[in-house]
Amino acid sequence: MAAIALGLTVLENAIPSPLPGVKPGLANIVTLVVLARYGWRAAAWVSLLRVVAGSLLFGNFLAPGFFIGLSGAMCSLLVLAFAQHLPGRWFGAVSHSIYAAFAHIAGQMGMVYFWLIPHAGISYLIPVFAAAALVFGTVNGLIASRFIGETSR
Repeated sequence: MAAIALGLTVLENAIPSPLPGVKPGLANIVTLVVLARYGWRAAAWVSLLRVVAGSLLFGNFLAPGFFIGLSGAMCSLLVLAFAQHLPGRWFGAVSHSIYAAFAHIAGQMGMVYFWLIPHAGISYLIPVFAAAALVFGTVNGLIASRFIGETSR
């Protein structure tokens, strides 16, 4: 599953982005499917292996981009650890995906602010990244729910 997530990461990097840092997060679909089928621990392995292998593949291991991506993945995984315990009747792959997308952006923005650009001006990007997180989180969650076999969540 990590190899599929890595393949989606490669595909995603081939798609031009209108804004740096705004990506659809296609590999997160795999993480959501693994979370639903195998649990949080397996999802964490898939997500972290994808981040490390992707950084090695693209040549940015231990560069700022690696740590930004890793912080987003860690925050996303932390939120998913709690979200998986929400009642399945009302919360499913779509809500988990949206929560994870917002956590991912929050982790990345936090890392950028506290490490690279400690200036309040980056807060102007929050609405753009939040809108992207909402849109891509919803779309990825809908796709993941189809793979999982959820009906109306």
